Amino acid sequence: MEVTLAHLKRGEKAIIVDVSSMNIPLKLLEMGCLPGNSVELLQVAPFSDPLYLNINGTHLAIRKETAIHILIEITHE
Repeated sequence: MEVTLAHLKRGEKAIIVDVSSMNIPLKLLEMGCLPGNSVELLQVAPFSDPLYLNINGTHLAIRKETAIHILIEITHE
């Protein structure tokens, strides 16, 4: 099973492994949502959408429908 950004739990950290650029807005790629960058789930909005993330020091809100296209590897620090 592939682990995506949508699978993160609050407070978990991960490394972005792959991004399906066809389904990701260019703006997210420009803001650092790229393979190799670290990501942490800070908060989840009511009804589980959107996700509030810290990606390499940049705070972003990403919809769950976008997050399922970003593959990650959870880190255990």
